[in-house]
Amino acid sequence: MRKASPALLFLGLVLLAASCSTPQRRKSPELIPGEVDALSQVTPTEALAIADRYARHAWRPFARNILHGPDVSGVLVHTPDVSLKDPPERPGWWVPGEMNLGIPYKWGGFDDPASFDRAISEGLAAGDVSSPAKRRADNAGVSQQATGVDCSGYISRCLKLPSVLDTSQLPSVCRPIEARDLRPGDLLNIPRGHVVLCAGWARPDQSWIYYYETGGGPDYWRPGLKEAPLNAMLELGYQPLRYRGMAYEPTTSGKEVLTRSIRSAVLSVPHPTVGEP
Repeated sequence: MRKASPALLFLGLVLLAASCSTPQRRKSPELIPGEVDALSQVTPTEALAIADRYARHAWRPFARNILHGPDVSGVLVHTPDVSLKDPPERPGWWVPGEMNLGIPYKWGGFDDPASFDRAISEGLAAGDVSSPAKRRADNAGVSQQATGVDCSGYISRCLKLPSVLDTSQLPSVCRPIEARDLRPGDLLNIPRGHVVLCAGWARPDQSWIYYYETGGGPDYWRPGLKEAPLNAMLELGYQPLRYRGMAYEPTTSGKEVLTRSIRSAVLSVPHPTVGEP
């Protein structure tokens, strides 16, 4: 048998040392699936990705997408474009002829980005803001000539629900949890009021939370990521809920779910509201 040369022996030792020092890839944590009879299955990462997609959706409206007055069915519509100044604390924001980011709020809306883009190209009104009159009218105040999402439509999309569930219906597909147990993907809900999607803890002491919403201040009429004191939210009547189809991820910090670039766009809300008037 021929003996290996010293050079070959040295090369073998180098390769062996390199293989031993190569770090092992960490295995992704296993997910515990949501309840099998839930209306949909979704993970916290998926829910937050959908929420962020709505907030970052780019679109170009035109003058024909503006409506301030009754639609063809007589339903009063006010699009949240920059000409909307009343009430002054809830002004409109999108600009015709320019690229805008975020799918606008629409009372009773349940559009996804694709259906929203089609509706805009067909000349439908881009959004329709909430009002006390809309709340009194309920479904009768929903315009078929406008496009966008309202708070519960937004959250229903984030949960991948097959149809919209309003704030009074969402508790039926969720289970109540303690506020201290909130995780990304959980909800804070006020029945017949408003709902937001929890995106993790914004402070190590769990005093503030990240959340996605549309219809809440200070930029009422578009979706976005915000942070607010949890106690202030609870004092307004928000109830912590966990969707039954939400998979469990062993994540307790929003930093583990939200990327740095996403967190850089967070809007701080020291004094949160209950959302739409």
